[in-house]
Amino acid sequence: MKITSQNKLLLPVFCSAFLLSGCWLDSDDDKAVEPVELATSANVRVVHASPDAPTVDIIIGGTPISQKLDLDYQDATAWYAIAPNTYEISVEANLPGDDANVLTFSPALVGSQTYTILAIGSVGQGTLEALVVENTLTPVTAGNVRAQIVHAAPNAPEVDVYVTAPDTLLSAEQPLATLAYKGFTGQVEVPAGDYQIRITPAGSTTVVFDSGTLALAAGSDLLISATQNVVTGSSPVSLVVATGAGSATILDKDTPAEIRAVHAVADAPAVDIIANNALTLFDGAPFKGATSYIEVAAGDYLIDVAADADNSIVVIDDAAITLTAGMRYTAIANNTLALIDLDLIIDTPRKIATAAQVRIFHASQATPNVDIYVTADGEITDVSPAFSDVPYATGALAETGYVQLPAGDYVVTVTPTGTKTEAIETGVLSLAAGEIYTAFAVDGDMEGAAPQLILLDGFVVPQAN
Repeated sequence: MKITSQNKLLLPVFCSAFLLSGCWLDSDDDKAVEPVELATSANVRVVHASPDAPTVDIIIGGTPISQKLDLDYQDATAWYAIAPNTYEISVEANLPGDDANVLTFSPALVGSQTYTILAIGSVGQGTLEALVVENTLTPVTAGNVRAQIVHAAPNAPEVDVYVTAPDTLLSAEQPLATLAYKGFTGQVEVPAGDYQIRITPAGSTTVVFDSGTLALAAGSDLLISATQNVVTGSSPVSLVVATGAGSATILDKDTPAEIRAVHAVADAPAVDIIANNALTLFDGAPFKGATSYIEVAAGDYLIDVAADADNSIVVIDDAAITLTAGMRYTAIANNTLALIDLDLIIDTPRKIATAAQVRIFHASQATPNVDIYVTADGEITDVSPAFSDVPYATGALAETGYVQLPAGDYVVTVTPTGTKTEAIETGVLSLAAGEIYTAFAVDGDMEGAAPQLILLDGFVVPQAN
């Protein structure tokens, strides 16, 4: 069997039990992350905190910040040094086919100051705006860590923010701050060490976000933004920590993973998918069946795929997978029953207001390499394929990746590579901005039959478990 996965590098300025397997705590002040710009410069960084916005480019005085093109949600640039002056600063959204200016303002930037510009609000709701947090550039006191907290989650109410020693009872503490949306604290210095950040509705001790234990290194200068949670779990926020060199994201310590299953083995019966020889994740999944996502604890699992009618017939035995907190996965059984494969695919849960996101997989072992056309009317005679020579691969399923398309009507046509012979044609598909669409090309119902599509996400409502 094969498992495909993805790793995300996180800056080692702090750690969370769910994001980092170990902690980095460095008490040597001269190794701390600090702005390296001259004290006379104006120092600018940008935090992408708009949950439904696409990736963006930042343009200052007509010059892109080249260190961080395609800035994604919950990401931040490093400090950018610039001569004091008044500049036009633009945020350009990366849209299908072109970029568009979505936000422009002209602040007066003063020397020896730092400016964190947060792009906040919703593109879809027309509330995108810039929130500027300005501070004087000063060093962090030796042995301390400095932090500033911003409420940048548009759907979250007014909140109390607690920063305490780990496992301190909140009933014995006062909140560090009470913040409404767009509110922020001043810069606060505390001794380096272990801390826990918890967020509650204002006036309540009911915790809606819990960081778990964080190790904060001496000399670190952090801006911590509570942003809208767009991954798994019930917490309304996750924290984006801008370090001066980049950023990292902290999820609630109890954030689960999510997984669904797709049965794409044409000659296999309905199957059960069982974790750790005890937990039935999915029961009686038929060929072309797709389940809804279910929440599971992050961690390592051994997966069995067994015949639904007789669990003693195990076609995949103890396949090892690792599920990461905040991640969403599709487990797809494919190939033939004799050579059955299990692929673990990472899905994206974040929808973008400016485009439809479409991803197509080649999961038909009986079909040779294919060309994939995406057209307005299905006419492909004089059109080049959008994706050419896509194979069925046993190392990892070949896919298009998430492709952003403008909202509209499309026809997806699949042909054997180098031909215009239609193996699959979808008919007209109406794709909406702000939706995610997934399709798997799989074998026909019987040997020799034409391939077909399993359509998921925005195409159709998945079947219940």
